[in-house]
Amino acid sequence: MSNQIVKFSLALAAAAFFLSGIGALAEPAPPKPASTVAPTAVAENAKPAVSVPPLNFQHETLPNGLEVYSVEDHSSPTVAVQVWYHVGSKDDPKQRSGFAHLFEHMMFKGNERLTPDAFDNLTENIGGENNAFTAADVTVYHEVVPSNYLNPILWAEAERMSSLALNDANFKSERDVVKEEYRQRILANPYGEFFLDTVKNSYAVHPYQRPGIGSIEELDASKLMEVRAFHSTFYRPDNATLVVVGDFQPNEMQEWVKKYFGAVKKPAEKIPRVTDKEPARIEDKRIVKYSPKVPLPAIAITYLAPSLRSEDAPALALANEILSGGDSSRLYQALVYEQQIAQQASFSADLSQDLGLLTARLILASGKSPADAEKALNAQIDKFLQEGVTPEELAKAKNRFLTGKLMERETNNGKASALGEAAVLYGDPNRVNNDLAKLQAVTANEVKAAMNRYLTDKKKVVIEYLPEAMKPAAPAKEGKKS
Repeated sequence: MSNQIVKFSLALAAAAFFLSGIGALAEPAPPKPASTVAPTAVAENAKPAVSVPPLNFQHETLPNGLEVYSVEDHSSPTVAVQVWYHVGSKDDPKQRSGFAHLFEHMMFKGNERLTPDAFDNLTENIGGENNAFTAADVTVYHEVVPSNYLNPILWAEAERMSSLALNDANFKSERDVVKEEYRQRILANPYGEFFLDTVKNSYAVHPYQRPGIGSIEELDASKLMEVRAFHSTFYRPDNATLVVVGDFQPNEMQEWVKKYFGAVKKPAEKIPRVTDKEPARIEDKRIVKYSPKVPLPAIAITYLAPSLRSEDAPALALANEILSGGDSSRLYQALVYEQQIAQQASFSADLSQDLGLLTARLILASGKSPADAEKALNAQIDKFLQEGVTPEELAKAKNRFLTGKLMERETNNGKASALGEAAVLYGDPNRVNNDLAKLQAVTANEVKAAMNRYLTDKKKVVIEYLPEAMKPAAPAKEGKKS
């Protein structure tokens, strides 16, 4: 059930970079030179020629605490429904990593009134779609259906919020599905464990260090009673946000929402929240690991970063795009195209609600030294910190974000995702209409300053992931003296 295209989390984009198609690495593809723009063609804060139309949303809070956001839009005869639960992989119980993700699967198993195939019958069988994803801070369930199916979809979402048919059979079945997903995405991929180890070793105490997909050992140790407790703890109306966007009549939609979701009781117990505070790093750390699956060495360098709600977040997002946004990005041009020291090079600003990571990664080209590659990567980061960015680079990055926003607004599901992200992750629904303006207002000096704030004189974690053949031979044991 998992959907890994989570717009608000750049971490998953970084994961996809290393978890897709890397098993057959060979020599680099023919390099592509960067496109050039005349120096006088771009002004640093030039306004885009087009703008993103605002979303005129309505908001209501039900007596049981459910937040409801809606956007009436009759441009297509469809409606998107999303339920955002404020529970993610950071809320996994201790020694139970992957629980939120496992539970995402369990939410499709139905209850006494909802058959296990109900969501497929209510969506795919009538030309719609349904899916879900688990991120660090949230779990989201979403559907797109013809307008006349809004009523049953709202009923079904309220049903699985109120109760689930959790038994040993479907629990073990879905646990096996998640374990197989782990084997395919992590164990079968030469760099799957590299990505997990990078995140694990970059946090000292915060539960962001735990893998969202879990581990086979901890999944095997999980119990049905723990799954039931997880549902009652986090799947409740006062921990959820409903977003409805599309072709509906407001009065009718509101009546259905109150009828179905309003009947779900709000538990008396408080919702537990993560309180762990990640300490500042006091020293650099280096981890070297060897794997028989790795065809070429890989390197990651991480720095602690702020929350996605930080004022620096837009500047860091632009830095991310300039350093790593496609084949014309700085790291690709310098390390893959010009120096040919790496096959792949990336930088990611992975910001979540509590804090985040700034991560630079390389997969080396054949025959290249890890030490030389790390030196070259650091040189590019230092150049960014010292020289900043050009007006052309900044304008190009801003235009790419504008393009993404325009594409997002083309569908009801995209609009719902943007509104849910603003309301739940950022705690400000109005952000859906002003986030692009804030990003467009960022200057080159602000991008440089933000990067220096989190990288210059800050402690870093370096992870080297090397082929088993590079492992030093164990020292010979001395013979016993006679």
